[in-house]
Amino acid sequence: MPPTDPARPLAVIELRQYTLRPGRRDELIELFDRELVETQEDQGIAVLGQFRDLDDPDRFVWLRAFPDMAARHDALTAFYGGPVWARHRDRANATMTDSDDVLLLRPLTDCSGFHPAPSVRRPRTGAPAPARFVSATVWSFPPGRPDGIALVRDGLLPLLRNTGAAPLAAYATESAPNTFPRLPVRTGENAAVVLTSHPDEESHRRHLTALRAHPVAREEVLPGIGREQRSAPRALRLAPTGRSLIS
Repeated sequence: MPPTDPARPLAVIELRQYTLRPGRRDELIELFDRELVETQEDQGIAVLGQFRDLDDPDRFVWLRAFPDMAARHDALTAFYGGPVWARHRDRANATMTDSDDVLLLRPLTDCSGFHPAPSVRRPRTGAPAPARFVSATVWSFPPGRPDGIALVRDGLLPLLRNTGAAPLAAYATESAPNTFPRLPVRTGENAAVVLTSHPDEESHRRHLTALRAHPVAREEVLPGIGREQRSAPRALRLAPTGRSLIS
């Protein structure tokens, strides 16, 4: 399978959250960044971001993307049936206790997906982690209810831009059947995910304060999302690894 075409939109995204055995996150990150980035991309998988969860020392979060669901099937079949994964799977799997927390997503709008510019070069293996802070907020809404997603898309995203934190990407649940059942994904979800990037966590906190003080956010958008949501949003506080494109 050819590598991902940089001109082709990435319409299917996996947000993957792994629970690891105590103390083994850096072992997995070292293996992943050295052996499992270019080798996935050789099969048509776009590896977008790898992160340490700042709230859980035994959690690894990453995103990868595909042009469509058929391409996802073909790329995952080639990678997980190929020699690279066969060589490294035992060591990778030995670091994990759970790898099934996976949201299958699509861009929330035509232009809200993350797609690295052709000029962006992935850092070399062994590069130091960037001094950046990435926030990924996951809102969950009742199945079949579109109003919460619409409030995120039409209300929250413009407010983020107006208050100085243009989203890196914004996604919603992809409802198509899982085309690679060997790897489970969460089903029955109706979620929106927004990623933003900041120089540090203090910058993120200042932005949240500005957002919550904005009259439209305070009086309309945030209360509206709150009324629609099924549970409190989950805010992932993430530190990119040295080879993450999202940072």
